[in-house]
Amino acid sequence: MRKFRKPVIREVMGRGVNTMEKGRAYFIGGIDTDAGKTYATGVLASRLMATGFSVVTQKLVQTGCGDDMGSISEDIVMHRSIMGTGLLPEDTDGTTCPQKFTYPASPDLAARLESRRVDLRKIGENTAKLLSKYDIVLIEGAGGLMAPLRGGYTMLDWVTDRKLPLVLVTNPKLGSVNHTLLSLEACRSRGIELEAVLYNHHPVTSDIITADTRDYIKKYLSRHFPESRFEEVPFFSDPAGIL
Repeated sequence: MRKFRKPVIREVMGRGVNTMEKGRAYFIGGIDTDAGKTYATGVLASRLMATGFSVVTQKLVQTGCGDDMGSISEDIVMHRSIMGTGLLPEDTDGTTCPQKFTYPASPDLAARLESRRVDLRKIGENTAKLLSKYDIVLIEGAGGLMAPLRGGYTMLDWVTDRKLPLVLVTNPKLGSVNHTLLSLEACRSRGIELEAVLYNHHPVTSDIITADTRDYIKKYLSRHFPESRFEEVPFFSDPAGIL
């Protein structure tokens, strides 16, 4: 497994991670699919580790699992590469990702195609197990906040029911301002604790759009969610190759 250089990771995020509390699980959600949740989750975990916390990541549900992936979630593999820890015992025994499906779709659809159901109880039990060993658990979601998890039950329903603080990952892609503000308003309507918004600089777009999107979201956050922090996650043209 290839590893990221620690100096690079330390430069990625500010000191705001010190606001995160020991003994809690945090949900890492995205404004949509491919918002950059996996990379941002790994970076956040690494930054927390650098401040002295013991941290583990969990993948809520992994879809699109090919036969070549084996029994370990590919997103968990990416997390560990960024964190520089190598695979953990909880990865190899399935604790960090107990729900995996073959078809690349929402968890609900992917499970139905295999005549299965997403086991929400098992996911919760595994989170509790991880919290008994680690200071902080970062749970990466699948798709956007309103992605179907099981039937009419969405990712956001799961976060709401478990009263998890949320870290929302967004990016400069055209349309992301709309998706970000809708996600934020959905969180407000549910009374969800918004820990932070992470601005992932991928995909690369024009400098004008990148800067304007960042500034707009940052100002919106300061006006409507003044207690939540805004952090930037710089883009690397080949993250897996930054060694």
